[in-house]
Amino acid sequence: MNKMRLKKQLEGKSILITGASSGIGEQLAYELASINCHLILVARQGDKLENIKSEIEAMNCTKVSIFQADLRNESETLEFLAFLHKLPDGLDIVVSNAGLSINRSIYESLDRFHDFTRTMSINYYAPVQLLLSIIPQLQKNGGQIINVSTINALLAPVPYFAAYQASKTAFDVWLRSVAPELKAKGIITTTVYFPLVNTPMIQPTTAYQNKPALSKQGAAKIICKAMYRKKKKMKPWWLIFGQFVSIFLNSFINFTKKR
Repeated sequence: MNKMRLKKQLEGKSILITGASSGIGEQLAYELASINCHLILVARQGDKLENIKSEIEAMNCTKVSIFQADLRNESETLEFLAFLHKLPDGLDIVVSNAGLSINRSIYESLDRFHDFTRTMSINYYAPVQLLLSIIPQLQKNGGQIINVSTINALLAPVPYFAAYQASKTAFDVWLRSVAPELKAKGIITTTVYFPLVNTPMIQPTTAYQNKPALSKQGAAKIICKAMYRKKKKMKPWWLIFGQFVSIFLNSFINFTKKR
């Protein structure tokens, strides 16, 4: 990460981070703490947001605004959007980071339709509703949307993660679909496709306990790079091999079905 380029790019900018009370979102806030910018942090855990705000503002560099809200809750979301519309300088960068993952067999979800509604609510509906409301602000400032996504959105789907993969892929496709229109109006879109990241979200999944994972510090630095590199996609160099395997698996499955 080039700290000088980052500082130059973000000086005086307003940056919204969703899911900012833990994991990648929290670490990203700390990465930006030494830059003269305005951080707007939103998450469900208000007490954690208060602590983050106090620690960052103690450095006397960054202004921090916090808002406690569950973006799956309609009334809380509308209050938050009203708050954003009152920002005197609007928004320059939105980091869509809030998310939910579920690892569960479809046979354990037969009476748990809410597994799918709640993942779709936070991973798809929430960022779409947020962006539809603030696109005019981003357009005015020539802003950037950064989608914190997963490599699973570009690979063949796997069992046990149907709810998570479907919801993350839905927003990935939505953003790629609207990206040309946004670009024509001066809004840059960037999607960061992460592999497994060591955050609280993966802790309930026993299978992940001993798997190699990117640190949240490393993930936050990659998002920082996205803020000044402004590439359309950022993904691991080795992902191309996984995509080739996915093509093979899909072809193999289709071939066996025909037989």
